[in-house]
Formats: sequence, structure tokens, C-alpha cells
Amino acid sequence: MKLHNEDCIKQMQTMIDAGEQVDSIVTDPPYELGFMGKSWDSTGIAFQKETWELALQLLKPGGHLLAFGGSRTYHRMAVAIEDAGFEIRDQIMWLYGSGFPKSRNIGKDMEKRKVGGIKNLKKIGEKRGIKLETGTQGYSYSKEYVPGISMGGKQISGDIPVYEITNAYAGWGTALKPAHEPIVMARKPLEGTVADNVLKHGTGGINIDGCRVEGQKQCVPNAQFHKHKFANAETVNVGIGYGTGRSGEMSDNSQGRFPANVIHDGSAEATAGFPHTAARFFYSPKVSRDERNRGVEHMPKKDKVFNGQSDTRSKDMKGVEQKFTTEPAANHHPTVKPLDLMKYLVRLVTPPGGICLDPFMGSGSTGMAAKDEGFDFIGIEKEEEYFVIAEQRIKSSAPLMDFI
Repeated sequence: MKLHNEDCIKQMQTMIDAGEQVDSIVTDPPYELGFMGKSWDSTGIAFQKETWELALQLLKPGGHLLAFGGSRTYHRMAVAIEDAGFEIRDQIMWLYGSGFPKSRNIGKDMEKRKVGGIKNLKKIGEKRGIKLETGTQGYSYSKEYVPGISMGGKQISGDIPVYEITNAYAGWGTALKPAHEPIVMARKPLEGTVADNVLKHGTGGINIDGCRVEGQKQCVPNAQFHKHKFANAETVNVGIGYGTGRSGEMSDNSQGRFPANVIHDGSAEATAGFPHTAARFFYSPKVSRDERNRGVEHMPKKDKVFNGQSDTRSKDMKGVEQKFTTEPAANHHPTVKPLDLMKYLVRLVTPPGGICLDPFMGSGSTGMAAKDEGFDFIGIEKEEEYFVIAEQRIKSSAPLMDFI
């Protein structure tokens, strides 16, 4: 297992010059959104053809690449990967219910601009002990407006006047609630047929049986069913079929479901979209606080702060900064992926005994996953503060493995 505190472009070229090869690449590169004011998330490296050309050279023929992307910027990364010489094989969608809308309340903004100030607003009541951000109750898109109050995200007591947003833009915003992250699945071109490539390099396929979704004997429909009324007015389930068994019959799924290109977090929001079929998809919840800090409990805790400029809390936090600043944590990386999810992805594309590379290692979740699944791992992380966290997390998860 090798961990490198280095720029991934430089380190991948060094590895190529040394004749190194890897069997898979599973990574979570920058989404290039400037997330939480981080400079490393706005360099354009994930959109550069050069980045993925180096990754292609390191991969054995037939080796797979899995790379997370942002819903707004995924296309630019996918095009760069394809232009580098990869074959785009699929897109895996990770669905989750815990995303927070990063949208501006236009109705609130318009209410602030009313001539005459508060006297021209319609008071609808008072609330006691509510939590406020500047100019609006909580973070909802209700029609309640509290002008000119900034509490720094703290709970306050007393009677607070609440006014109604009455302008035409009440309920209008600027963004949707995030509920998915796409993952590109790409493959280095084969040498000959799939069978030829697998025999020569051990790569080219994906681990279907190793990633089946655990099944059980249960009463489930055999497809997406929907209610349909026939002429006799009796409501029955009508299926658009695949699989075995008929609607309502006991079916034995002990072998497990064929892995799909959808993954969800098991939340009520995600499963409600397909209540009868949710069990067919692998699910992984977002990372927990305990998992995030595993192996770094002894390290100093640091705020995760967003104010668009630095990692330091401002004296009077407002708006977006309040929403995203969290309590101090030893692992303060802002985009930690869940271990179960990374184990599933590493297992899907890495052959037995293979080497998995993560050129954007972050806080080390892919390395922890590779170790737990019995693979070798090479991790590259440019930011020293995150490299130290990744090193400690991976070492705590892999105490018997050698690190270079």
C-alpha cells in the first residue's frame, strides 16, 4: 500500500515512468464548484484531458475507472475522460435523501426592497424562541419573513415579529434540492476480446456476483407495478415483467439481485420513489460522524466552515455560512464518502488481488475500502491536511499492512 502526498499529475507521471500499472481506479475528484470556498475545488483538474490520459496509461488494458461527479459539472468530466481514450460504459447514480437545498429565497429579497420598510409589510404574528438566519425563518421557503435579524444561527427567546412575504416572487428560488451524484463508469480499451484481455491482464469485466444485492424470500412484485382499473372496476396490480414469479407470489431471491446502475442511501425519501423495487438496489447511507472520524480521534478538531473565502468562522455568520458550518471534527474534509459505498465500488471493478488507485484520495475512504476488500491500494493526495487524515484513517483500518 502506497500513499503519496503529492500533486496527482506529477505522481501519476512518476508512476508511469517507473513502469507501474494498476487494475482499477476508483476516485472522487473535485466537482469544480468551488465548494465551501475551497481552492482545490476550482482548479479545473477534473476537466483536463491530461489528467485522465495519465490515468489511462496507468491502467491495464480493460481496467475500469469509476469517478464521482457533480450534477452540474459531470458532463465536462465525462467528456474529458472520453477524450482521453476511455470507453464510457455506464453511469451509476447514487441517490440520497439528505441533501440540503442551496437556493436563494427571491421572495425574501424582494420583500427587503419594499419602499417604506416594515410599515408596508403585513404582520402575521409572533414566534417565541425560534432559530433565524438573516431575514427569514430557518431555511425553509415558507412565506414568513423576519427582516433585519441576525442571530448567528443561535436559538433566541422572546416574541419575534413575523411578516408575510406578499410579493409575486413568494416561493421562488434559484436551485433544486440535491438528491443524487453521478458516477462515470469507463473502461480502457481491450486487447482483443474480453476473454483474451481477461486471460492476459486479469481485467476487462466487472464482479457481478460479488456485488449482487442480497435477496430474501419475500412477497414482492416481479417488476414495477402500478394500479390499473379494469372494466369490472376491480383494482389489480399490473406488471411490466422481468424476473420470475407472478405478482404477490413467494419468490426466492437468495442469489441476490443483478447489480444495477442505481445506488441509494436507504432513506425514506429515496425509497419512496420506488417502494416495491427499492430492495433491488444496493444502498449505502451517507457517512456517519463515527465513521468520518474513525482512526483520527486523537487528532485536533477543526471547524468545517464555509464563508466563501477561508476556513475561519466570521464574527457574525450569516446566510450560507450558517447552513454549512458544522461542529468541530477531527476529519474536517467536506466531502467524505461512506465506507460501504466505496467498498461496493472497489469490489465491482477490481479483480482479486488487484491494485486500486485513487488519485484524489481526500480523507482516505477508498483506501479503507480497498483494504477491507483485500486489495492493494495506491493513494495520492495533494493537500497535506487531508493526507495526514487519510494516512491515519487507513492505518487504523489496516494495521497489518505496509505503507510506503
